[in-house]
Amino acid sequence: MGGVIELFLIMLVVATAAFLPLGYFIYKYTQKNGQPFGETEPHGDSPSLVNDLAETVIHFVKSKFAKK
Repeated sequence: MGGVIELFLIMLVVATAAFLPLGYFIYKYTQKNGQPFGETEPHGDSPSLVNDLAETVIHFVKSKFAKK
């Protein structure tokens, strides 16, 4: 019987560790009226080297496919 109780406690600790990030996110999400990370900048407003490079690659690939 002691093995069953040990297994139950271990599983309880593992489940708690697994679902703790979800609980924290839900707590933060409900804390600030649906804004879990506060006021954030909308995506795409700030210039980014990675975004510029991705757009250049996309336009290059589109132009290569359009010529064929």
